[in-house]
Amino acid sequence: MTATAQSRPILECQICASDRLKPVLFLGYVPPVNTMPAVGERALEQPAFPLELFRCEECSLVQIGLEVDAEVLFPYSYPYLSGTTKILRENFAELYREASSLIKISADDLVVDIGSNDGSLLINFKEGGHRVFGVEPSRAGEVARGRGIETLTDYFGMKLAARLRAERGAAKVITAANVFAHIGDVHNVTKGVVEWLAEDGVFISESHYLLDLIETLQYDTVYHEHLRYYALGALEALFARHGLEVFHVKRIPTHGGSIRVYAARPGQYEIQASVAERRADEERFGLADGSALKTFAARVVHSKLELYKLVAGLKKDNTSIVGIGAPSRASTLINYVGLDDGIINSVMEVSGSHKLDKYIPGTRIPVIDEAALYNDQPDYALLLSWHIADELAANLRKRGYKGRFIVPLPEPRIIG
Repeated sequence: MTATAQSRPILECQICASDRLKPVLFLGYVPPVNTMPAVGERALEQPAFPLELFRCEECSLVQIGLEVDAEVLFPYSYPYLSGTTKILRENFAELYREASSLIKISADDLVVDIGSNDGSLLINFKEGGHRVFGVEPSRAGEVARGRGIETLTDYFGMKLAARLRAERGAAKVITAANVFAHIGDVHNVTKGVVEWLAEDGVFISESHYLLDLIETLQYDTVYHEHLRYYALGALEALFARHGLEVFHVKRIPTHGGSIRVYAARPGQYEIQASVAERRADEERFGLADGSALKTFAARVVHSKLELYKLVAGLKKDNTSIVGIGAPSRASTLINYVGLDDGIINSVMEVSGSHKLDKYIPGTRIPVIDEAALYNDQPDYALLLSWHIADELAANLRKRGYKGRFIVPLPEPRIIG
C-alpha cells in the first residue's frame, strides 16, 4: 500500500501504535464530504478515497485506515458553521453551565477552543465575562471575529500551543468540540493541550460516541474527517500517555449521540461517579472486548438494501423525493447507498448555508434553498439528519410541508 500526494495509509493504531488492526466495515471509495462543486459546473475528475473502519486489538480504538490531508478535508473554504444548528447552540450553552459548576473559572482565566468554527462555543464563555481565544483553520473564523471573539486562523499542535502560551499565558480551560477525532496527529494535539494548560487546567472534549454509533447503526457518521471513533476506554488510554486523567464524563445528544469528557492532571479534581458508570456501560455493551462490532457490518448492509428497496418502490410510482439537510453524514449515506439525481431531485438547506448551490459530493444532486420544499411540495422528504427526525419533521410540518417523510436509519421507514 502506498501513499498519494493527498493521503497516506494508517497502518498502526493512532493511540498505542499496535499493528493489530482488525477490519470492521468497508464503505467503498468516497469523496471528501465537503468536496462540493458549484451547481452548473461540468463534471470533472473528483478524488475519492477508501473508507474502512478498523479496531485496534490492543487498546480497542476504532479508526479509519487512511488519513487524507487536512488541507483537502478542511480547506479555508470549509463550509460548515456550527451556529446554524439549534441543538449545538443549546449544547454549548449547557457545556458552559456544567463547566462553570465543576471548575472555578475567574474573569482573568483564559478559555481556548480548538477548532472554534464560528465561535458558537466560546460566545457562552465570552458573555460570561471570561477571556476567550479560538484556533480555527477555515473561514468560519471570520464569523467568530465578527462576534468579537479573537480567533487565529491556523491548525493546532504542540509548536503553536507553546508559542501561544508564551504570548497569552496558560489556559484554564481548553475545549475541542467535535474536532478531537478529526485532527491527524492526536499525540501532537494532546501534547499541545497539556503544554498550554495551567497546572489546574481542564481539557474538555466532545466526540461522537462509539457506543451510540454502533447501537443506532450510524455508519453515515463514518467519513474521512473522522479519523477516530472514541469510547471512554480509548480516550483514557490516550490521556494516560500524556499525564491526564478523566474525572467526569457525560453522554450528550449532539450528532446522534456524543460523549463529553473532562480531563486534567492527576489529583487536581475529584473523580466523579460518571467515569465508573460509563466504563461499566461499555463493558456491558461489548465495546471493551469488541464483541459489539461483530454483527455491525452485516446490519449496515441490510439497512442499505432496505433503504434502496424502499426508495425504489416509491420511484416506481413516479413520485418526487428530496433530501432535507446536507450535513457531512449525508454524503456518506448517499454515496454508500448509491442514490443520485435520478432518485433524489435535490437536497434542501437553510438560507445562508455555505452549501447552497453546490452538488452533494460524488453526485449531481444540487443543494438548494429549503423554501422550495414549501413551494414545490414534493411527495417525500428524506431526512438526512435522521437522528433528530421527530423534531425535524414537526418543524417542517409546522412551516407548511404537506408530504411524507423517509427516515433512512437505523431501519428505513416512512412517517407522517
